Amino acid sequence: MAKSWEFRLFSDRLRDMEQISSRKNKVIMHLRKLGAERAYRDACGEYLCDGEKLLREALAFGAKLGTVLWVGEPTVDLKDAAAQFAVPAELMEYVSPLKNSKGPLFSVRIPEKKQIAVRNAILLENVQDPGNVGTVIRTANALGIEAVLLVGDCADAYNFKTVRAAMGALFRQELLSLTLETLPAYLKENNLRLYGAALTDQAQDIRNVDLEGVAVAIGSEGRGLSKDILDICDGQVIIPMLPHSESLNAAVAAAIAMWEMNGGMLPCPR
Repeated sequence: MAKSWEFRLFSDRLRDMEQISSRKNKVIMHLRKLGAERAYRDACGEYLCDGEKLLREALAFGAKLGTVLWVGEPTVDLKDAAAQFAVPAELMEYVSPLKNSKGPLFSVRIPEKKQIAVRNAILLENVQDPGNVGTVIRTANALGIEAVLLVGDCADAYNFKTVRAAMGALFRQELLSLTLETLPAYLKENNLRLYGAALTDQAQDIRNVDLEGVAVAIGSEGRGLSKDILDICDGQVIIPMLPHSESLNAAVAAAIAMWEMNGGMLPCPR
């Protein structure tokens, strides 16, 4: 009986859902700008996501939804969690940065930054590729790294490509943007030592370093870590590779470092 009542409520909401057909509609213009402009995202405190899987993840982990666009009938009962609108397929493709998007397309509130005590962290400096940043966020969440720290000119964590690469980890992962000025205080507050991944004579094999209570810093592929970061590091580490190998992709280097930090302590699911 209760399920039948809930289904009737869901059906009533479908019938009442407003239809949008114009590119000049305020909702359409708002969502399109969220996907395209970092300054607009920062000003509004929202970011854009695409896909049913991400929508279900957002609901499961308590993300605050803003607006949801559907093509056809909704496949997720959001109750009153968001303002919902129906749009034709061509309008969905116009709004979404994703080619041939079928939706749902939805906005999520950027959470307020409440610093929590952490026991380890991965730090990215000047990593500008959003795919790399998103992959690091996803990997950090999988390997139990408690915070991802973005320093310098990193890709926006809420860039649409970053969000896609993170695959829902943004809803679960502690994430902070810091400056060279605020970083030392953060490390001190959390009793974290800072190790920089670097190709220098001072760098130690990462396998031989005690990485408990540590933040490992990864720089951009082209330049590595800046002197400013290296100067405040407690030590430097190197990932051993075969001679004449090219430098690792930043996300790959971060993944190896995070495995060394925490992977060996994770329970095997089998």
